[in-house]
Amino acid sequence: MLRSREYTQSADHSDVDTARCDVYRDTTMKILVLGSGGREHALVWKLRRSPSVDTVWCAPGNGGISAEAECFPARLDDVDSLVALAQSLHADITVVGPEVPLVCGVADAFASRGLRLVGPSKRGAELEGSKIFAKEFMARHGIATARTIGVFESAAPAIAALGTDWPLVIKADGLCAGKGVLVAADRAAAASFIESALDAREFGESGARILIEESLRGPELSYIILTDGQNFIPLAPTRDHKRVFDQDCGPNTGGMGAYSADGLLWPELEVQIEQTIVRPALEGLAKENRPYRGFLYFGLMLTSAGPKLLEFNCRLGDPETQPIMMRMDFDLAAAFQALLESELNRFDANWKPGGYPGPFGTGRKIAGLKDAESGTGAKVFHAGTKREEGAYYTSSGRVLGVTAAGKDLPTALATAYSAVERIHFEGAHYRRDIGTSTPIRGERMASKGAAAVAEG
Repeated sequence: MLRSREYTQSADHSDVDTARCDVYRDTTMKILVLGSGGREHALVWKLRRSPSVDTVWCAPGNGGISAEAECFPARLDDVDSLVALAQSLHADITVVGPEVPLVCGVADAFASRGLRLVGPSKRGAELEGSKIFAKEFMARHGIATARTIGVFESAAPAIAALGTDWPLVIKADGLCAGKGVLVAADRAAAASFIESALDAREFGESGARILIEESLRGPELSYIILTDGQNFIPLAPTRDHKRVFDQDCGPNTGGMGAYSADGLLWPELEVQIEQTIVRPALEGLAKENRPYRGFLYFGLMLTSAGPKLLEFNCRLGDPETQPIMMRMDFDLAAAFQALLESELNRFDANWKPGGYPGPFGTGRKIAGLKDAESGTGAKVFHAGTKREEGAYYTSSGRVLGVTAAGKDLPTALATAYSAVERIHFEGAHYRRDIGTSTPIRGERMASKGAAAVAEG
């Protein structure tokens, strides 16, 4: 089905509604972004479009960032040099992208010198710095998560505890750039990972301890907030893809891609997440005197028993940041200023529509309908169109159902998708895996023929 898609591009990057955030505006604001990846490029890109900002720098940055902002060399684990850089630039706000400076205590160092920084204290960042600490924090504050099998410092007892239920999840305790987690399908894979971490020290001291827990089932969701430790702004929902190969196969990576769409999160689910996970986490941080002022990432599994927390991150996700910045319809710099001035509860954060099944655009002219049918033999059934002066326009989120028959399912699918590729309208979206998720008995299907519909 061809649909109006989730938001992936901005038609106009300069039309931020500043009326909602004038109270926070400072037209001479200078901002330093720390980091060197795609997340930091997206932050620089968004901040440069802020009417509240005069200058954006990045340290250390990368080739692409250097085309949009002046970059400075920096070691992200050298807190004193980062302080010195911010002081020399007279930065009004420093925004931390990656976790390493935060775990090293950069926020505390900035605060002790009267410098403003978006990011949690070292004690707050421990939520990401140690997966074992995070697991114990969840238990202390009643946050639903996977069942813990054990924490281990040597390989033999860890392997002995594996049992017979698969898959299992094994996590190196410390920071591993998103690569210290294995969803082990069997005992051999689990044992190999355990020995690599604990005996061979593949992850260095970050893998000196490991956590083994049950594997949860369900779709994942990245739920990220900007918080002052009490109030918070929820960001647009996202889902990232960590496995290196298609169909979620292969080892975990730092992230192969992400998307944001309104349909990822519905009101009842968001209320449940906020009440059972977000609020208990913020209250727990306050009770344990762990100052938090920045982004807090909740990696969730939406299980049949409700949302459960897989992990915390003490910063924006990468690559989730990129689609989040695209959908952001407010002045990010003004939001940072509200955060640092303890006025986050007064800030109004709006988002560009996230596509079907959320809000979507209509009245978009459809091209290629005649060719789709005459050129392939498929039939295009209209689900949400209107006709004006011989032309067709979109009138709802579900727009067209492109349908074809064939001697077997692959043939029918190929014809349907060939027709889909000939149809064009602004914001068109369709799934590319229709008919591939459920096995069928091939010979029986072939003998009876098949039909397939690609809808959008």
